[in-house]
Amino acid sequence: MTEPSRPARSRGTIGLLEENCTVCMLCARECPDWCLHVEGHTELAPPARAGGRPRVRNVLDRFAIDFSLCMYCGICIEVCPFDALFWAPELVPDEPSHDDLVSEREQLRAWMRGVPPPPPLDPLAEPAEEVVAAARLDAVAAQRGGR
Repeated sequence: MTEPSRPARSRGTIGLLEENCTVCMLCARECPDWCLHVEGHTELAPPARAGGRPRVRNVLDRFAIDFSLCMYCGICIEVCPFDALFWAPELVPDEPSHDDLVSEREQLRAWMRGVPPPPPLDPLAEPAEEVVAAARLDAVAAQRGGR
């Protein structure tokens, strides 16, 4: 008697927008399963203005997610302050080996192609609090400069 074929199970996955990652490590520290592997190094960046001191910036070397350990809780996505992690629209197929469930940054970046653009902002909506506060600071600065 032959076994009935079962369809491959799939799970949702997490994608990476590498340009937004600052290697702050919040995602790896907050992950309850320790399934994120983040490595980076620092480089000197040119000064912001002439005569200024050079700045240090973090550069991402490795970002991998072990989906055999991940419980898909989304904590890493929630704690990322720069929206570098997101729920990807594609699914990760089941793999016969646990080693095949480790997705490196090249695979995580590839899922960006399937992400739809955000909807346009509502022109009738109130401006964000940050925009209002910045405009208020600009107005105060302009008043002080005009006196």
